[in-house]
Amino acid sequence: MSVPSYPHLEVVVDGPVAMVTLDRPEVLNALSVELLESLIGACDWLGAQPGIRVVVLTGAGRTFSAGADLSTVEHLLGEPTGARVAATAGDRAASAIESLDAVTIAAIQGRCVGGGVVLALACDLRVAGDTARFSIPEVDLGIPLAWGGIPRLLREVPPAVARDLVLTCREFDAAEARQLGLLSRVCPSEELPGVVAELAGQLAAKARLPVRATLDAVRATLGIGAPVGWSDADSLLTAVRDPECRSAAEQYLARVFGSRDG
Repeated sequence: MSVPSYPHLEVVVDGPVAMVTLDRPEVLNALSVELLESLIGACDWLGAQPGIRVVVLTGAGRTFSAGADLSTVEHLLGEPTGARVAATAGDRAASAIESLDAVTIAAIQGRCVGGGVVLALACDLRVAGDTARFSIPEVDLGIPLAWGGIPRLLREVPPAVARDLVLTCREFDAAEARQLGLLSRVCPSEELPGVVAELAGQLAAKARLPVRATLDAVRATLGIGAPVGWSDADSLLTAVRDPECRSAAEQYLARVFGSRDG
């Protein structure tokens, strides 16, 4: 498979799993408009590849992302023709991640700041190393949290928690992020690549239909994208007729009950 190249973004496809890496380590993967546009383009391409079942989003080097590249944004906002593009780039990038049919996993190491938190929130699952640190400093920078950050945050945490994190701009660690519900899993930082690779492999091996139905139901309930959640009856009736689903059931039964015969 020939994978397109994108400025400040690395996309590697290994069978059903794609690894998308924010690639500006010299500035801690700060999210320039160019990088965000690259991410949108990559998601469009990935969405057209039916063989890709899992997409992992991570950052190059020691940091997931230091957040929006303020120098780039300020430059573009000074140009009337570029203001709207710059202001909406992060929200469009997060929405592009949310539009993927593949399961999306954010693999978070080091700092995850501001706009980086928003991109991570757009993913279905979030796994962080235990030394990861998070913050949402926009209010201290004199700007509101944009890019759809507030509604995305409120999907994961109670309103009082969202207010605390956004208004105080305080830093919090991976353990607290997991406790608050922002993370799916926390692991030792040195084990993060292996843990995420194993998780991605497990998800990619599952039957596509029930995975897709589960994601659609969750997204529809949370109001993410168009209301395309399946009814429970439609999901069940379609699954019992699907060859891949039947094969998955047979393998599960053999694994669970077959082991008892020994």
